[in-house]
Amino acid sequence: MPSISLTDLVDVVSRSGTPKARKVATIKNRPPYQPQTDFYKPLREGIVAIHQQGGDKTALKALLGSLADKKKAANYPGAVDGYQKWWGKKTLEWFAPARAIHSHAGVDVAINPELGLIVEGHRMHIKLYLKADPLTKLRCDLVTALMESALRPKCQKGDGVGLLDVRKAKMFVPGGDVMQTTAMVDAELAYIAQLWASL
Repeated sequence: MPSISLTDLVDVVSRSGTPKARKVATIKNRPPYQPQTDFYKPLREGIVAIHQQGGDKTALKALLGSLADKKKAANYPGAVDGYQKWWGKKTLEWFAPARAIHSHAGVDVAINPELGLIVEGHRMHIKLYLKADPLTKLRCDLVTALMESALRPKCQKGDGVGLLDVRKAKMFVPGGDVMQTTAMVDAELAYIAQLWASL
């Protein structure tokens, strides 16, 4: 059974025609996950650790101090600045976020928000978007709808889910018809499953 990430799914859905098929082939044929090739892994883990340890936002700058990689040294500051701006004067408290698998047509999609934060008294399960590429409405809708659909059974009553555009310090929450968006995702997963078998 194929298992893909939420990012993989959005990358497939946002393409059409031959580029869509090529993306599925790339996902199937890529080598196993290598932590050292995960560009944002140190930053994600650093943000999580700060919250787990009850740190304050000044600790974010320490994430930049030991960057030997020139690309990371050039790229991370914008994300750190954006996260500090989003944090602002909010009171944030850590909890372990819910995780789930959305399955359809024999394809599993991992729904793994990085952060569980009580934001001014309100529990939020938060997925971080760290890339510099603009965050499209399609990506926002897909991610937040799938988070809502897959995580809701594992959440406490009143919990929220959201996608944080870190660089722009903007949180996106589910909007529109979550069920309709999820049905569209399932149609895409059926396409992936059919193509996967022929690759």
